[in-house]
Amino acid sequence: MSTQWSRWRRAGGVLLAGATLMALAACSGGGAAPADASSASKGDITWWGWTPDKTNADKLIAAFNEEYPDIKVEFVSKPIDTYDSVLGPAITSSEGPDVFNVAPGSANGGVDTFQAGAIDLAPAVEGALGADWQTKLATSGVDGLMVGDKVVGLSAGAVYSGSVWINKDIFDKNGLTPPTNLDEWKSVCDALTAAGQGCFVQGAGQWAFDMDTFEAIMENVEPGAYVKATEGKMSFTDPVFLEGMEIWKQLFDDGIMQEGAVGLQQYPDANNEFMSGRYAMVMMGTWYTQYTVKDIMIAAMEAAGVSNPEPFTMIPIQFPDVANTGNVGNMFGDADYGLAVSAKSDQQAAATTFATWLATSDAGQQAVANTLNNIPSLKGIQPQWDQIDLVNADAQLDSLKELTEIASASTQPRFASVSADLNTAFRDALIGVATGDVTPDEALKNLQAVVDAG
Repeated sequence: MSTQWSRWRRAGGVLLAGATLMALAACSGGGAAPADASSASKGDITWWGWTPDKTNADKLIAAFNEEYPDIKVEFVSKPIDTYDSVLGPAITSSEGPDVFNVAPGSANGGVDTFQAGAIDLAPAVEGALGADWQTKLATSGVDGLMVGDKVVGLSAGAVYSGSVWINKDIFDKNGLTPPTNLDEWKSVCDALTAAGQGCFVQGAGQWAFDMDTFEAIMENVEPGAYVKATEGKMSFTDPVFLEGMEIWKQLFDDGIMQEGAVGLQQYPDANNEFMSGRYAMVMMGTWYTQYTVKDIMIAAMEAAGVSNPEPFTMIPIQFPDVANTGNVGNMFGDADYGLAVSAKSDQQAAATTFATWLATSDAGQQAVANTLNNIPSLKGIQPQWDQIDLVNADAQLDSLKELTEIASASTQPRFASVSADLNTAFRDALIGVATGDVTPDEALKNLQAVVDAG
């Protein structure tokens, strides 16, 4: 998840007036395709997305232009919270983007919502990788970005959640070690609070990230239960979910969640609080790895309002064993974003070249890997760590390699199995329980009612 959320990388959870959007998108797919003014090696394209950060987008475009100097690419960053609402009408017009980000399931830019506004990229990806192209790409980068047999978007890479990031410099300064269970987490927060230092920060008003934390809790309580329930194969009224929801509530009651958490958004609020050093811990996924790189961290700190920023040492840790089960280290994720080519674009040939190069070529995927923003979609591509300028490689490298290995091995979805209605229901359930407006039992019954109605 990048600053925009990367995030959401990432993070979905921004649901719209779905019916209206789908109608808009459907209209965009109608009518004759525009005359293509571009070619496979020459054109002028605009790319819309909520991720990656501009710094990383510029790096990807520069790498692309080494091979395709005559295709100009302009990246236009769109806020995640309004992405769907601006994209819907834009792709009904020839004035909209030539390439736009889409994402699996109920995340922002959902493929089901916007697929009608995109061309089918199946011929392009088959041309690049052969008839067995699906075997050469990560599963998360294929299944989640197709609607039926139509390839709506080509995945640049995936993001995974389930990790917590810490400011190691703050921990070292206060003589603390990262928490491994709920009691230690509370003790760490008590110690940091006593030292006048913020402990853990979450923008609990942005429920997509609340879903990440709740899924991490449930992976600790009973691995796999969360996904089974979202797929209707297990009931949210099962006692294991009551245990998980009570732990979620306890994070607020015990002061692990900061005061006023529900009044903040993860992006930009919580991200800025962590990047400015006011808090020592934040719940973010693999997309946050990009901020271990010096120039990216400096840009993020400046965006958070820090003047003359000095990069700090941040490392990922496993989500604490909050249920004392020993089930730790689990991660879950989807394709971060897929590159879709607009059906209304008059630069489709050049746009297809860019999308295909970034998602399927060794050079494109290596550029993606080296930004540390995504786990590459093309199998076999790893970050070139010796070419990446980390803030504190001695203290970070082993943790980052371990995170990458764990995430790459994960097959657990993040949003791909969550319907739009269930996504919205999670907002009411998790924020309601956090504020005390809804009991854990009531919240879970409401979630199950949505699944049953689906």
